[in-house]
Amino acid sequence: MPSREIQWFPGHMAKTRRLITENISSVDIVIELLDARIPKSSKNPEIANLTKTRPTLTLLNKASLADPDVTRQWVNAYKEKGGHALPIDCITGENLTRIGTEVKTILSEKLKRFEEKGMTGRNLKAMIVGIPNVGKSSLVNKLSGQKKAKVENRPGVTLTKQWVTTNQGFDLLDMPGVLWPKFEDRLTGENLAATGAIKDQVIDTEEMGMILAMRLFNLYPNEFCARYKLSPDEISELDSYDLLCAVGKKRGFLVSGGDINTERTALMLLEEFRSSKIGRLSLERPDDNA
Repeated sequence: MPSREIQWFPGHMAKTRRLITENISSVDIVIELLDARIPKSSKNPEIANLTKTRPTLTLLNKASLADPDVTRQWVNAYKEKGGHALPIDCITGENLTRIGTEVKTILSEKLKRFEEKGMTGRNLKAMIVGIPNVGKSSLVNKLSGQKKAKVENRPGVTLTKQWVTTNQGFDLLDMPGVLWPKFEDRLTGENLAATGAIKDQVIDTEEMGMILAMRLFNLYPNEFCARYKLSPDEISELDSYDLLCAVGKKRGFLVSGGDINTERTALMLLEEFRSSKIGRLSLERPDDNA
C-alpha cells in the first residue's frame, strides 16, 4: 500500500491561524469542536498553543454517529486531566442547551468578578475553533437560532471570521476551519479522510476504501459483517484489497468479466460509515491508537 503523506493545507488556513492570534485577547473562552468519532485526529495540535491564554470547552460533535461507550471514555479522559468536554450533536440536538451552562461554569470566577464590579448583564465572549467539516457552521446556526453561517457537507466552506449572538448568554466569534501544515502520522490523515474532514480528492478513493474496510472489521467485526453479510471466519485472513472486494461482491458491484468495481465499493463504504448506516462507530479511543 502506498505510504505517501496525506496533506491538505489551503492558503486561507494560514490566515486563520493569524486571526486566532489576533483575536484571542477579545474573548473569555475558547470552544473547540472535535469529531466524536476521531477526537485525537480532529484536534489541531496548534490550537492549544494559539489559545493557551484562555480556558477551553471541548465539544465532541456528531455524537449520534459515534460509539456512545467510547465517547463516554473520551469525556472521562478530559475530566481526569482537568479539562472540560461535552458530547453534542447538531442534528439530534443532543446537549446543545447545556453549552451555555458549561461556559458559565468554567467562567464562574470571572462572572463573580464582573458581579463584584457591577458589570452585570455583560455577555461573555467565546471563540469557536475546529478543523474543516467538523460542524462549526451548523453549531453556530443552532446557537444563534438563525442561518448566520453557510453550511455544506464539505470542508473549507467558512472562509472569514464573524461575530454571532447566541441564545445562551454569550457572543460567539466563528473562525474558519483550520488544519495544520503536516499531520503527525499517516493514521491522522486516514482518519480525517474517512470522516470527510479533508477533500476526498486528497487520497485515492480505492485506497481509502481498503483502509476503512480493514479498520472497521478490526474494530467492529460484528457490525461490519452484519451490514455486508460476511462471515468473520471466511474473511479473517483477507488483506485489505480482498476484504474490499468481498464487500463489493456481496453488494453486487460487478463489472464485465466478473471483476469487482472497487471504486464504487469504496465510495459506498465511505458514505455508509459517514452516515452511520453500519452503526455508531468510533475510530479512536483515549487509551490506544485504535
